[in-house]
Amino acid sequence: MSRRLLPVAVLVALVAALTASSSPAAPRQRPRAPSGLAFYRPPARLLAGRHGSVIWSRPARGTLRLAGAKRALVVLYRSRSLTGTPIAVSGTVWVPKGRPPKRGWPIISWAHGTTGVGDPCAPSRDSPTSLAHGYIDYVYPELSAWLKAGYAVIQTDYQGLGTAGPHPYLIGVSEGRGVDDIVRAARELVPALGRRFAIAGHSQGGQASLFAASIARGWVPELKLVGDASYAPASHIADQIKLVGAFTAPSPISALGAEVLYGAAAGSPAVSISALMAPPALALMPQLEVKCEPQLIQPDSFGGLAPNRLLASGANLGPLLALTGRQNPAVSIPVPILLAQGGADATVPKPFTDQLAGELRAKHDRLDYRVYPGITHGQIPAAAQPVFMRWVAQRFGRR
Repeated sequence: MSRRLLPVAVLVALVAALTASSSPAAPRQRPRAPSGLAFYRPPARLLAGRHGSVIWSRPARGTLRLAGAKRALVVLYRSRSLTGTPIAVSGTVWVPKGRPPKRGWPIISWAHGTTGVGDPCAPSRDSPTSLAHGYIDYVYPELSAWLKAGYAVIQTDYQGLGTAGPHPYLIGVSEGRGVDDIVRAARELVPALGRRFAIAGHSQGGQASLFAASIARGWVPELKLVGDASYAPASHIADQIKLVGAFTAPSPISALGAEVLYGAAAGSPAVSISALMAPPALALMPQLEVKCEPQLIQPDSFGGLAPNRLLASGANLGPLLALTGRQNPAVSIPVPILLAQGGADATVPKPFTDQLAGELRAKHDRLDYRVYPGITHGQIPAAAQPVFMRWVAQRFGRR
């Protein structure tokens, strides 16, 4: 090769490399997805591969076929556990109707709120009779509106929710990896999806969205995150654990407390459920695997237990408080944040989100904090929808 041609060859190679880095990974020959619940249990040999790559997929049915969606898919994709072990995570992909823009459909990765920690509670398993239906379909009107506005919408189930292993509930990095990796998986399945994405989430998903936004640049560097919207995010979990002794009446909050302990044990071997929980609470723990939030908050489950009866007297809370303290989503995020909070929220009280807002500002995050007087925890996604629609359009330059 002559010296005159060498720079041209180098330039062509560089362009090819850059193009490959910003495009979805070329799919390998994927096996056919099995029917039923076998979909969520792939053989171990299929777990190896790039995180965010697709294991298999199948058409979504029933309530998962949202209004405004041209295609709806349930996907099983690869991710990584907290220890770096290859795992499978499930989720749902919705593609809007119409013709994609030149840069591909902009993407909103939705991080769902608490549904439970057992496999039946996975949102990709939703149906009118599923155990967690009311804790999943309440945001379908908002997700459908996003589709009708020309956004692809994707939703992870999170690690261990539907798939093998326990769900690390409120363990931020685990959740964040699921939220980010499904963007890669969706783009592999649907080449018409662009590389720009926003993240949004509520409650558990509000916390997950903040962690996902904080790690996205390093975890999925070929993608471009444009913003994060967090509705009533779980925060200051360790501080709340310290307060449970003050609540002496039976409360649905006990279900959340049990799930926090379950998630902490899934997130660290230093946290032992049997060593931490009082006998009445320990006796109810098997219900977490077979029931979802609507059943767990009932009087015949954790809803009939006072929060002050969750923890054993004299239990060593050190490892639990250390781990949950690290899950506070006061993280550095390089993109604009929309934070929305209901003034009448009894699940994530406003003072905790006020405190979180101050912590995010102290990190010089670009924060737009909105408070909605009289709005409860479950009402905040709908209440914030008009502001979100304007905000997300600006993030994608669609003013």
